[in-house]
Amino acid sequence: MREDPAPPSWLGLAPALFVLLWSTGFIGAKLGLPDAEPFTFLLLRFLLVTAILAAAALATRAPWPRRPGEIARLAVAGLLIHATYLGGVFAAIHRGLPAGTTALITALQPLLTAVAAGPFLGERVTARQWLGLVLGLAGVALVVGDRAGLGEGDAVAVAWAGLAVLGITAGTLYQKRHGGAMDLRTGSAVQFAASAAAMAVLAPLLETMRIQWSGRFLFALGWLTAVLSLGAISLLMLLIRHGAAARTASLFYLVPPVTALMAWALFGERLGAVALAGMTVAVLGVALVVAPVSRPRPARGAAPPS
Repeated sequence: MREDPAPPSWLGLAPALFVLLWSTGFIGAKLGLPDAEPFTFLLLRFLLVTAILAAAALATRAPWPRRPGEIARLAVAGLLIHATYLGGVFAAIHRGLPAGTTALITALQPLLTAVAAGPFLGERVTARQWLGLVLGLAGVALVVGDRAGLGEGDAVAVAWAGLAVLGITAGTLYQKRHGGAMDLRTGSAVQFAASAAAMAVLAPLLETMRIQWSGRFLFALGWLTAVLSLGAISLLMLLIRHGAAARTASLFYLVPPVTALMAWALFGERLGAVALAGMTVAVLGVALVVAPVSRPRPARGAAPPS
């Protein structure tokens, strides 16, 4: 089995930065969706990201995938991580499902990833990590449960959120198995191009494609394009490449609490004692998952395992 390359030293800062950047996605959606329908918004976003990545790849002479099978695998991962996940999240929020409820549903991803990582990737999830995953979900439920009940929003909106969590779960596992060696410039360009193609089909079929070009919309589009699709997604790909899928997925537990803090600071949304307790529980759960697994030291004089 091919071993993953040794992670760079600066990657230790990547999880915290990823959580911070990814958490702004719900804020950006809240700002931009009043002025454009979800698939139309994402079509513009994906086209911009594809153009930026393609230009950067050409300028730096990055290697492009050549084999049809490699291109197809990149496209599948992109459709799952970008088109399915973001399409589901944006559609759910657009149909009236509160952002907190959407975050709670998508926070099921770490548990789903841990369940599937064994048979799909051969990863072993320890009892301590299972405890951390359950604690993380409990913490997320405390943070958003008192702010947005699962009874709000229609069944279609909840179904879109469910589709989103299935997409990001399957995409994380598929990327870990098939996309670990991809060049972040050209590989991501292929992934976003495939996602743009999907939105180019869905938007005309399901939406009016009318856009109000307000300053709020332009800011949200620019932020989600540069900070989320270029910055946070690149960090996610690096984390998937250098870490176990279950450990990487556990970071998503921290997104709803951080999003709640941002909503409190920017929009004055309530952040009570229950939410603060939930954040503490979620952080503890993630710490249990991502902490290195200790291995017993060999007895003195014993040969190390081969």
